[in-house]
Amino acid sequence: MSKKIIDTQALKQIVDNEFAEFVNDIQEPFINELRINLNDESFVDVWYSINLENRYSYHWERKHIDGSVYRHDNAPHIKWKEIETFPKHFHNISEENVEASFISDKPENAIRDMMNFVKNKIEKIDNK
Repeated sequence: MSKKIIDTQALKQIVDNEFAEFVNDIQEPFINELRINLNDESFVDVWYSINLENRYSYHWERKHIDGSVYRHDNAPHIKWKEIETFPKHFHNISEENVEASFISDKPENAIRDMMNFVKNKIEKIDNK
């Protein structure tokens, strides 16, 4: 089986160019991974499997701020088989609150989908 490498430099460039106003820094902890540290001390982890074709996770961690977590992933958990986009699904606010995920299957578009979601949520929080 060949290993699938994602161009994380291209994803990083998109975040740097299009979302810099609320991003503190971006790290690449391992192959096929990004950690995007945000100005509000939350972070977005992007992960693509090296061994499993097209397996991914876009995870926004806010548990230490307000207890919330937002994650698009496509792990085929039987628990979520009734979701219309299965195996794709979206954890909205909590691990157990799961709904359909319409994030793009293309990494360059998916990073934009996720970061636009984050941007819109942060703007709503800031405007309260």
